[in-house]
Amino acid sequence: MVNPAPGAVSAITVAKELDRVMRSDRGRLLAALAAGLRDISLAEEALQEAAISALAHWGRSGLPRSPQGWLLQVARRKAIDRLRGNTREAQRARALAVLIPDEGAPQSETIPDQRLRLIFACCHPALELKSRVALTLRSVCGLTTAEIARAFLDTEPTMGQRLSRAKAKIAAAGIPFAIPEADLWPSRLESVLTTVYLIFTTGYLAPTDEPRDLCREAEFLMRLIDQLRPDDPEIEGALAMILLTAARRRARIGVDGISLPPRMQNRSLWDASRVAEGRAILARAMERLQPGPYQIKAAIADCHMAEPGPDWPQIAALYFALWRHEPTPIVSLNAAVAIAEAGDPTHGLAIIEGLEEQLRDYQPWHAARAAMLGMTGDKFAAVQAYRRAIAMAPTAPDALFLEQRLADIETQENVQPDA
Repeated sequence: MVNPAPGAVSAITVAKELDRVMRSDRGRLLAALAAGLRDISLAEEALQEAAISALAHWGRSGLPRSPQGWLLQVARRKAIDRLRGNTREAQRARALAVLIPDEGAPQSETIPDQRLRLIFACCHPALELKSRVALTLRSVCGLTTAEIARAFLDTEPTMGQRLSRAKAKIAAAGIPFAIPEADLWPSRLESVLTTVYLIFTTGYLAPTDEPRDLCREAEFLMRLIDQLRPDDPEIEGALAMILLTAARRRARIGVDGISLPPRMQNRSLWDASRVAEGRAILARAMERLQPGPYQIKAAIADCHMAEPGPDWPQIAALYFALWRHEPTPIVSLNAAVAIAEAGDPTHGLAIIEGLEEQLRDYQPWHAARAAMLGMTGDKFAAVQAYRRAIAMAPTAPDALFLEQRLADIETQENVQPDA
C-alpha cells in the first residue's frame, strides 16, 4: 500500500510525526476529504480514524514517504466503509470508490489545496453567523470544540450541538463545497470576509493569555484566502485592515489597565512590521481602482495611525464613502464622531441624537454621545451619559477609560443641570 522506511519506528517518533502532520495539514486534508465526500462530519470522522490507524501502522512498517497522502487515502477508505454499512448510502459508496487509488499506487506528495472550497461551505449565508464562525474555526483552523466554546463563553456541549447542527444543515441543504461562480462571488465573499473579521474581533477583545489566539487564526485565514484567491482588492483590503489593527494590539491596554484609543497609545509598542505590511497591501489594493468597503475600513485604520495623530477630516470623508456601501446607523455614528473630532462637535452631536431610536441599546452610542455632550459644553448631560455608557461597557478596560473621562468632567466647576 505504501513505500515505508525499513524497520519499525518507535511510538514516540510516530506520535511526534503524526502530531506535526495533523497540526500543519489537518485543514488541507479535511478540505480534500470534504470536497469529495460532501460531508464535513464524515470527513472529520474518517480522518480521525485514519490518524488512529497511523499510530499502529507506521510503528510496524515505518513512516510513509508522504504521511499526508497516506492519511488521505486511508481516510477515504474509512469513509467508504462507513457508507457501505448504510444501505441508503451503498450507491454513493460505489461511486466514491473510484476516488481510491489501486492498492499498490504510490502516495502523492502533493495534495491539491481545497481549503478555499471548505471556507466557502463553512461561511455559506444559509448558516447563522455564529455557526459560520465556529465551523470555520473547527474545520479550517482545527480548534477544538472546547477552545471555540471558551472563546464565545459557551459550554462545550452547547457549542458541540451548534457545530453538529451546522454540519447537518450543510449536508441536508446540499451546500456545495465549491468556489462560487463569477456572478455570485461578491455576495458570497462578503459572507466569508465578515466571518473571518468576526473571528478577529472576538480575539482582539479576548484576554491576551488565551491559549489559542483568535487574532492569529483570523490572520492565517485571511492570508490563506489571499493566497488562494490572489489579486482581489477586497481580500487585500480585509487583510490590510487585520494587520493594521493587530499591529496596535499590545498597546491597546495601558499600564493602569485602561483601554486606550490609537491616539493615546504608546507607538513604540506597535508592531512595525505589521504596520508596514498592512500599508503596502492596502496601497496595492487601492492601485486596482476597485474601491470596496474593506479597503475603506483599512484606510480608516491607517488614518487612525497617522502622525502626529488621527487624520479626522480624512476619517470623516472615508466614513461617508463607506456609508455608500454600508448605509448603517453604526457607520453614521462613527462618521459623527469623526466630524466632532475634526472640529464640529455640534454637527456630530446632531447626527448622534438622530440615531437614538436605532442605537439606544448600543453601548458605543452612549459613549460617543457623552463625549460629544462634553465637547459642546453640556457637562451635566455628559455626566449622565457617561454613567450610562460605563454601566453598559463590554469590558473592564473600556469601563475604566470612560470612568477617567467622567472624572475629568466631574472635577470641572459648576457641573449642574441646565436651568
